[in-house]
Amino acid sequence: MDATDQKLIAALRHDARASLSDLAARLGLSRTTVRARIERLQGRGEIVGFTVVLKGDTRTDPVRGLMMIGIEGRGTDRILRQLQGLPEVRALHSTNGRWDVIAEIGAETLEAFDAVLAQIRRLDGVARSETSLLLSTRKSG
Repeated sequence: MDATDQKLIAALRHDARASLSDLAARLGLSRTTVRARIERLQGRGEIVGFTVVLKGDTRTDPVRGLMMIGIEGRGTDRILRQLQGLPEVRALHSTNGRWDVIAEIGAETLEAFDAVLAQIRRLDGVARSETSLLLSTRKSG
């Protein structure tokens, strides 16, 4: 993937519904070149789809945090499936070091956040956890 492909992807991330003409004008390319590059990126699996972002997806949870989770035995896949089913879990990350999984959690209130933490701690195979509340965000994707 070259610099032009990266600029094209950045433009599509900004507005995946942009017309080929708009993308071509923004990148200083022809419509044919933009179409060919998108098709090539899709063919190689670099672009695997396009999505819709809903208003609700962009709201910021009033209470946010990271829960580091240690899992005993070989239950990681099962616990990941259970965590994916919780609506308050925004993202899951596998990691190395002391913790096996980091869960990004968002809730409306501290009480709701606490309830989710308790629910996760009760999952069979969760051996230990540590949670940090996110107080502010300086940079967002």
